[in-house]
Amino acid sequence: MRKATLTLVVLALAATSALAGDATIGREKAKKCKVCHGIDGIARIPIAPNLAGESEIYLATQLKAFRSGRRQHEMMSVIARDLSDEDISDIAAWYSSIKIEVTLPE
Repeated sequence: MRKATLTLVVLALAATSALAGDATIGREKAKKCKVCHGIDGIARIPIAPNLAGESEIYLATQLKAFRSGRRQHEMMSVIARDLSDEDISDIAAWYSSIKIEVTLPE
């Protein structure tokens, strides 16, 4: 039983490290995203989502879906088409590394 648990932990860590991009490089690559999503991850146009602090796994999954055509959007499908797996990991690392603060209304 312990061996199976250890195997699952090792596999989970391997998958996470394979996904982990370089946020510093991602910041440079994200410059082409800033018109809509902002370099700070706060959307500049009403139809774009905020990306700051979003899960790295979620961001990478969505970019890969746009790239493959599983998810369609007029601009994102074109932009994501030429992104490599490394580009996607780096950009996802950048936006997920941004710290955001939430203030709940009273």
